[in-house]
Amino acid sequence: MPESLNKPASSSLRIHPVLLSGGSGTRLWPMSRERYPKQLLKLVSPDRSMLQETVARVADRGRFAPPLIICNEQHRFVIAEQLREMALTHAGIMLEPVARNTAPAAAVAALQIAEHDPDGLMLILPADHLIRDTQAFQEAVDRAAGAAAGGGLATFGIVPTAPETGYGYIERGTPFPKLDGVFRVSAFVEKPDRSRAEDFLAGGVHFWNSGMFLFPVRRYIEELKRFEPGILAAAEASLAKAGRDLDFVRLDPASFAEARNLSIDYAVMERTDCAVVVPAELGWTDVGAWSALWEVGNKDAQGNVLIGDVLAEQSSGCYVRSETVLTTVLGLDDVVVVVTDDAIMVASKDKVQDVKKLVERLRAAGREEPLDHRRVHRPWGFYQHLHGGDRFQVKRLTVAPGCKLSLQKHFHRAEHWVVVNGTALVTRDTEQILLRENESVYLPAGAVHRLENPGKVPLNVIEVQSGAYLGEDDIVRIEDTYGRA
Repeated sequence: MPESLNKPASSSLRIHPVLLSGGSGTRLWPMSRERYPKQLLKLVSPDRSMLQETVARVADRGRFAPPLIICNEQHRFVIAEQLREMALTHAGIMLEPVARNTAPAAAVAALQIAEHDPDGLMLILPADHLIRDTQAFQEAVDRAAGAAAGGGLATFGIVPTAPETGYGYIERGTPFPKLDGVFRVSAFVEKPDRSRAEDFLAGGVHFWNSGMFLFPVRRYIEELKRFEPGILAAAEASLAKAGRDLDFVRLDPASFAEARNLSIDYAVMERTDCAVVVPAELGWTDVGAWSALWEVGNKDAQGNVLIGDVLAEQSSGCYVRSETVLTTVLGLDDVVVVVTDDAIMVASKDKVQDVKKLVERLRAAGREEPLDHRRVHRPWGFYQHLHGGDRFQVKRLTVAPGCKLSLQKHFHRAEHWVVVNGTALVTRDTEQILLRENESVYLPAGAVHRLENPGKVPLNVIEVQSGAYLGEDDIVRIEDTYGRA
């Protein structure tokens, strides 16, 4: 154990939140999709997504620096829009070109922060966790910051409330000198069986591994160089060759792909002698299955959690959620029913950990449902599939005020645009056409075109496509405000 970890340390160093926003959208399907995973959804709060809730948790500028977000490239515009809705300053959105687990992500974050605050601390938070006690969270962060300011690598251990077999555990060691509520880490324990988990619950020295950390930037870089120099080298190269556009930092794909696919635990925490644990009771869950949402939801007298236009009769212990049509259940116990506009999932509550098996089968069959909802978000707004048939499909386009689609053309399809409400400025080859409510325009195959909303209210357009091929990849972007051309 380094000598600095035996000395009291100031916790006044600046804390830089780093939000890890990855995920494959499998465990909470059909709400969560690969291109719209759970952290982007309003699963717990009716007003905020889980990402927005995480950002709000670190919004105190007296305590935290603006957050840095690390995410999948295909989620970037949705995340940027959700941050804009909150009107909160952020430190940038870093785009991972390939999934490489948490150790490489933390490495590029540490290097980025070190450029302007090498003595700072970084707080690593998954963007898809639920924490109901914000005050307890901030108090735990303060305790961890005291240890991290002295060079410790702090992890947050959740005081267990059940013999959970789905989490890894952290065993606490001796108390940390002169810092109450902080302990050296004795061991990291893999997910236990039921009997061992019951022993952990009774013993009082094991805690759920939350996957949240607070590190000195400099110390994490040093330990990574010591244990996984390849990851650090890949992170350095990917950041040095990164491109920047708008609020996005695009890590170099070839360099980042060289990093080993390792978690922070495996790469550093299980090997360092600087690891400390801060036990905490936060009302925490990683929302890893539909059963977790039932546990934290508001229940009726029969123990049902009912969300949306739903009705339960002679049923108990159920989670029923409808995003669209009236959904009713009768005579069912301990089931999960989730209804979206293109899929219905019904499962026994004790089997929801296996939802990903359904998703795997759908992917193997080439289905679209694991990837996207019918409403697909774009930087200018969204489009939504309404109807389709042989050689035609109908969509709704909603364009935000002041936004515009790319200047583009299609080889295999023609399009008709009908303005439902708002004002549209349409480019068609050399023409510019202003359309208002109930007016329309025809765009033949091969025409260079663009749709723009010059007004102050959202523009809604019905698009009718017709042709031999209607795939989204039949598009040539000639010019694009959002760097996609």
